[in-house]
Amino acid sequence: MLILLAALSVLGGADSLDRPGISQALAIHRARGVQDVQYDLRLDIRQRDKAVGHVTIRFNRSDSGDVLLDFRGPELHTPPGITTDGAHIRVPASLLVPGQNTLDFDFSANIAPAGASIIRFHDATDGAEYLYTLLVPADANALFPCFDQPDLKARVTLALTMPPGWNAVANGAATQTDSTDSAVTTHFAPTERISTYLIAFAAGPWARITSTTTSRPITLYVRASRKAEVEGDSILYHNSRALDWLEHYFDRPFPFQKFDVVLAPSFPFGGMEHPGAIFYNEESFIYRERPTLVQRLGREATIFHEVAHQWFGDLVTMRWFDDLWLKEGFASYMAAVMQDALDPASGAWKTFYVRTRPAAYAVDVTDGTTPIWQTLGNLDQAKSAYGPIVYNKAPAILKQLAFLVGDTAFRDGLRLYLRDHAYGNATWQDLLSSVSTASHRPLDAWGRAYILRPGIPIVEQHVSAASITLVQHPARPLSGPGPWPIKLDVDVDAHAQPVELRAERTTIPGKAHSFVFANAGDYGYAVIVLDTASARWVEHHIGDVHDPLLRAQLWGAMWDLVRDARLQPDRFVAMAARAIPHELDEQIATFVLNRTVRAVTAYRADPASLDALLPAMVDDTTRAFGIRKASLEAFLGIATSQEAMNRLDRWLDRDSVAGTPLKEPTRWGIVTALVAQGAPTAWDRYRDEQKRDPGTEGKRRAFIAQAASPDSATKRAYFTRYLSDTTLNEEWVTASLRAFNDPEQSALTRRYLGAALDTLPWIQTHRRIFFLGQWLGAFLDGQTSAEALHEVDRFLVAHPKLPIDLRQKILQSEDELRRTVRIRKSADIERAPAALAPAVG
Repeated sequence: MLILLAALSVLGGADSLDRPGISQALAIHRARGVQDVQYDLRLDIRQRDKAVGHVTIRFNRSDSGDVLLDFRGPELHTPPGITTDGAHIRVPASLLVPGQNTLDFDFSANIAPAGASIIRFHDATDGAEYLYTLLVPADANALFPCFDQPDLKARVTLALTMPPGWNAVANGAATQTDSTDSAVTTHFAPTERISTYLIAFAAGPWARITSTTTSRPITLYVRASRKAEVEGDSILYHNSRALDWLEHYFDRPFPFQKFDVVLAPSFPFGGMEHPGAIFYNEESFIYRERPTLVQRLGREATIFHEVAHQWFGDLVTMRWFDDLWLKEGFASYMAAVMQDALDPASGAWKTFYVRTRPAAYAVDVTDGTTPIWQTLGNLDQAKSAYGPIVYNKAPAILKQLAFLVGDTAFRDGLRLYLRDHAYGNATWQDLLSSVSTASHRPLDAWGRAYILRPGIPIVEQHVSAASITLVQHPARPLSGPGPWPIKLDVDVDAHAQPVELRAERTTIPGKAHSFVFANAGDYGYAVIVLDTASARWVEHHIGDVHDPLLRAQLWGAMWDLVRDARLQPDRFVAMAARAIPHELDEQIATFVLNRTVRAVTAYRADPASLDALLPAMVDDTTRAFGIRKASLEAFLGIATSQEAMNRLDRWLDRDSVAGTPLKEPTRWGIVTALVAQGAPTAWDRYRDEQKRDPGTEGKRRAFIAQAASPDSATKRAYFTRYLSDTTLNEEWVTASLRAFNDPEQSALTRRYLGAALDTLPWIQTHRRIFFLGQWLGAFLDGQTSAEALHEVDRFLVAHPKLPIDLRQKILQSEDELRRTVRIRKSADIERAPAALAPAVG
């Protein structure tokens, strides 16, 4: 990096850095010459499509060259001598002085339902309008002129001028509100030092719910039309107890001046951790029908994740987005630690496994996987870093690290890390240094293996009469040769013993009486391949495994055999049909049923064993509600016969299932299934449901249902709208993609596969984080044929200059299609019952 900086200096310093986006070289250059940044920001948001603003920027300057700021908004008025190119503002050195400098800019920013720094949401229920910002990872410069990089933290003062009747929430506490007949202006106190991507506000005629029983005042902001539906006390309680627990665990008080939460409508992801003003996805936080345990645990995990960010991400922020995992991985891991501590009976580590491991493994076994620490030359590419490697693998390897050094040393290392870097920035090396100091254990080799090395180890079990041998190898050649250091517990007939793997082969004495599983407790990060005898036993006796976490892991291991074409999908479905009627755990039942749907719809498994079972479970009032609901959703996924359509109609007519009122969104789920199958009653049911549910939520569900229509005109209209309709909210698009790409309709949707791939550069520029992965996953998972796979391969060959991050994303999603083609081919060849293939070929 020093060589790079020297070269840039020779070439003219900042002149060489003035190109689109925010390069890492520019960020390093600015961080060396700019300090103590402050933004005094004023925004008038009374116009429908445009915010008019003024910003005063104060900073200390310690070098002698020009200064570059970032701005991509539609309008900018620069003082004389200052220039802009649509990406950067150049302030020449002749207008600057050593030490304190002040710059003033007038500007405007876009307000739109999608693709803007300020999102506008129209509430069809009461006609109200709501606005909120969404600036991660580098969209603050689309809102106002700034130094838009995470390590130039700043104090931010905000004043918002709004229409009469509106109120607002932001990072800082509201200090004063002035009202006239035409406007309301709210002033907010200066924030602590925060990164630009964390700056936030939400404005509109929000209803407010303020806690009265929590340890600190917290206000929840929700759309006025949904106030009666929201479980405000419960949401505030979970946020408050998370704050209290984390203050104790980190031995550090909550680091910001106040704490509020917003339920943001059509929010494109689960939550966003803005300091002092967390935004949550409204759809996931307000239940229109009785929620399942899985839904409640998901909401709680999201709360714990976002609150943990107030320390990990907000108080201490990664220096650059190559270390994105530092905040996301830690927030997810701490959410599980917190859930386990606050509610030991909740099965937090089983929840952690179900929510974390399968998604991480599915990406990490592909040719498109990346290290946790991801090289990032420009923040324009930062959206590609978001995905299972950061959100799922990272917390999994943190669990391995805590197991390696011990929970106390791990916690003490985190406390040291937060103390040393408070209100600043850090890297993964800083983190491991702190944990190493606390544990008195060198961690450099561990960091190289798990943070810098891409991919995942495959650990194969070999069991003999006298010993168990564990053989590990990389899932893909891109990982390079050699073993990973893995500490795990090996389970032999439900008795665990600790083992450290340091070589490619590790042999331990002992034999299995029934089965062996080499990752009891889920501490090791590896795909475990069951030996043949263990797999046979699990196939027929999984209900005899009483530990819910181990039972969930064994289901996962059997599914891995299916995905590797070692176990026919028919046998997995038959196994599920035998076990699910006796399964009492809602999360495990949901986990298994979701996979049976994939086995039937994509892998061509025979649904005969489920056709009678699932409806019977839906109607069985002796089963837990969550299992009945999961059975209904699985039935909707595989229902294709006329008898199945008739049953769906009867449920709608009864307006209840097993005595439980049938409400939205389940009613819409049934209608969507009828539409997808082209049932004779589908469109009558669709129109009836529109009349029953005319508000915003109903319109969203109707949009999803229509996307499932099996006709070419509808598919063409939707695909066109996805890319050209500027009034269409991104969340509506992502919510409908699976319905559009129903695997049963792959012949209709394959014609859009090439176009979906062609749009990736545009999507990367114009859509939010997660969108690109969801887009690719939906379009590729909706295909099942060798012809579709060949089309993806041809696209990659025809585009050798495709950016590496986009190529990796395609390879990640293509892996499931490649497995699907292989599994379907194997099923065609081996449709007759066959013995389980050996674990090692």
